[in-house]
Amino acid sequence: MNWFLFSPRFLLIVVIVFGFVLRFYNLGENPPSLTWDEAAWGYNAYALSLYGEDEFGKSFPFDYFESFGDFKPPVYAYLTVIPVMLFGLNEFATRFPSAFFGSLTVLVTYFLVLQIFYRSEKKHLYALFSALFLAVSPWHINLSRAAFEANVATFFIVTGVWLFLKSVHQNKWLLVFSGVSFVLSMYTFNTARIVAPLLVILLGVSSFTFIKTHLKVVCISALIGMLTLLPTLPFFLSPQASLRFNEVNIFSDIGIVEKANKNIERDNSLFSRIVNNRRVFYVREYLKHYFDNLSPSFLFVNGDGNPKFSTRTVGQLYLWDAPFLIFGLLYLFRKREGKWYLIPLWILIGIAPAATARETPHALRIETVLPTFQILVAYGLVQVLALLKHVISKTYIYRSIIAVLFLALIINVLYYIHGYYVHYPRVFSGEWQYGYKDSIIYVSENSDTYDTVYITDTLGRPYIYYLYYLGIDPKKFQQTAQVKREVLGFVTVEGFDNLRFVNQLPHDEEHGNVLFIATPGDVPGNANVLRRFTLLNGVDSLVAYTL
Repeated sequence: MNWFLFSPRFLLIVVIVFGFVLRFYNLGENPPSLTWDEAAWGYNAYALSLYGEDEFGKSFPFDYFESFGDFKPPVYAYLTVIPVMLFGLNEFATRFPSAFFGSLTVLVTYFLVLQIFYRSEKKHLYALFSALFLAVSPWHINLSRAAFEANVATFFIVTGVWLFLKSVHQNKWLLVFSGVSFVLSMYTFNTARIVAPLLVILLGVSSFTFIKTHLKVVCISALIGMLTLLPTLPFFLSPQASLRFNEVNIFSDIGIVEKANKNIERDNSLFSRIVNNRRVFYVREYLKHYFDNLSPSFLFVNGDGNPKFSTRTVGQLYLWDAPFLIFGLLYLFRKREGKWYLIPLWILIGIAPAATARETPHALRIETVLPTFQILVAYGLVQVLALLKHVISKTYIYRSIIAVLFLALIINVLYYIHGYYVHYPRVFSGEWQYGYKDSIIYVSENSDTYDTVYITDTLGRPYIYYLYYLGIDPKKFQQTAQVKREVLGFVTVEGFDNLRFVNQLPHDEEHGNVLFIATPGDVPGNANVLRRFTLLNGVDSLVAYTL
């Protein structure tokens, strides 16, 4: 019995259970509200469960879901169908796939590390600590507790790498499932459409002997992967596929060109024309954004500037991780165990697409690098412990040092958990569009007494929240929806039934029997305030009033 309690299998079970608890506990209440993307995933899953259509009536879309002018890969919506059917259209069901696959990623990480260091005597230690550090990772927990499709894509990528390595080392036919897993990641998140193929190329080059020896299996796997990917290839080549990229990438920033031209105007020498060439500027800008994602502040101190991806009180990693991450990287290059080179190259590949965006660092866009950071920390910890055991002769001193190290880790984890559950919802409820739900319940109880309800879109995308929280039948919505589609593909729902979603509330004329839902700053002085809807910190979010 004592042997079982300290066996790798039992410890792994403990780690997995702990990972599940951290991702599922109070999932429907924290984060304190849904983002509009989360609401869209939930409602589209609801529409699929009823009619096999998305919110706009497109039957079983396999290439993309149209959402606010963004064209999202479809997997997350389909994964949400069963939770919505089982638990209803609510926050828990909508976030269930992310939390579930996030938890499974902890388990797959264990098996992945066993394959990376397949020849090492310490591979089980590396694997167990890697799984543990991912289980308690603030980065991974934050992204697992909201309906972020990137988190599910990370699971498929990690699974794809694990199955590829396992096919090389043990069962060649697992290569087929590896390919399918990579393709599924590309059907889940846009960044994976770049990262997954690059990782496949890396794995193929690193296992050239296996590829050459098992050409039949490789060809069958490649064929199945291509056939699985084939239905969405036309969309990949369409203008809609690049719409989001064109909106956020640094190469469409005209300011960079203007700055380069101004510098050349001031100094038109040959050297100046070379240094200030716009292509040089773009390279410099790309490198700057690339290394933003590796900044110590982002990784260990404050985390992502967007509170949806970070509590802002700890980094994406713990401060405790920093020294072991450094040691892990140094020892990795020194010892070169197994497929060690996959880890740093995976990081380089995972950050590459996100560095093209203007907003960096960005924890969500580079989540595909996980769990490489946790593997490096685990590797560094094991090597440091081995070194300490070698240089410290007194057993009780060695054990005391280990106890202090893990006590420090526990303090880091508890500090994060306390902040996440106690302070985070109160401080950042506004970042999660908190207030919509209460205001929608009020509107649903009173809308029949008004001819029209005007709702501000200042907080962003109000129509999807009304569809979601009122459980509006998709067919009814499609019959009464006022939808505006722009040439570039942006979609605006201006209203349905007696609801109108506007940027500027009409106050300059008589509107009859009208209810207004506005932000506090937009409420006119002559308004008859009926109800205030507050954030968790007591600040007003929305106000219901008449004139």
